[in-house]
Amino acid sequence: MHIFYTPDIYQNTYTLNEEESKHCVRVLRLSKGTIVNLVDGVGGFYTAEITDDHPKKVSLFILSVETEFHKRNHYLHIAVAPTKNIDRMEWFLEKATELGIDEVTPIITDRSERRVVKDDRLNKVITSAVKQSIKAYHPKLNEAISFDDFLKQPFDGQQLIAHCIDDQKKEYISALVQPQEKYLILIGPEGDFTSEEVDLALNKGFKPLTLGENRLRTETAALAVCFEINYLNR
Repeated sequence: MHIFYTPDIYQNTYTLNEEESKHCVRVLRLSKGTIVNLVDGVGGFYTAEITDDHPKKVSLFILSVETEFHKRNHYLHIAVAPTKNIDRMEWFLEKATELGIDEVTPIITDRSERRVVKDDRLNKVITSAVKQSIKAYHPKLNEAISFDDFLKQPFDGQQLIAHCIDDQKKEYISALVQPQEKYLILIGPEGDFTSEEVDLALNKGFKPLTLGENRLRTETAALAVCFEINYLNR
C-alpha cells in the first residue's frame, strides 16, 4: 500500500507536489494506472489512480473516499517540554503518531534545556509517521509556548500533570480518567517541573499524576501516557 499525504485535496483530481512526485516515480517506481491511497489529515482516506506519471507532477484521479477513517473515540493533547536532544523529541512524535495522538504543544518550563523548537522538521516527522501507520488524521503540532502562558489558555476536558515531587499525593492514569473524553496532560523536562509550576497547574484544576516508581525520561514519560490513554479507550 502506497500512501501520500494530501492536505489540500478538494476535488476528484489531484497533483502531487514535486517532492512527492519524485518519490512516487523515481523511488517507488510507480507508473500510470497504479492504484494508491491518499490521506488528507482530517479523516479522509482516498483511493486514487495515477493518470500521469510525470516525475515532477504526478496526476491522480480519485476513485473513492472514506470519511472519518479510523476515527478514535477520544482526544489526546500532550503538552511536553522539548528535550535537549531534538532527536528524542522526534522519536516521541513519531511513536505517538503511530499509537494515536491528536495534539502536541512544546512547553518551555523553568528547567527546560531547549527553548527553541523548529516546527518544520518536527511536522515532517509527524507526516512520515502518519503515512507509515496509515492514519487519516494528522496530529496538530503547536508552536512552543511558555508554561505560564500555556496554562492561561482554556481547555475543555480532563487535565493532568505528571511530576515526581515526593511529598504530593498522585494517582495512576487508570484512577483519574474517564473513557471517551478529551485529555490534556503535562509532561515536564528532565529535571521535572518546579514545585511552583506544579502548584500553579493544580490551582488551574489539573490533577497530579504518577507514572510509577521508575523515573522516566521526558520522551518516555510522554509516550507512556500516550499508550495508557489509548489502552484505556480501546
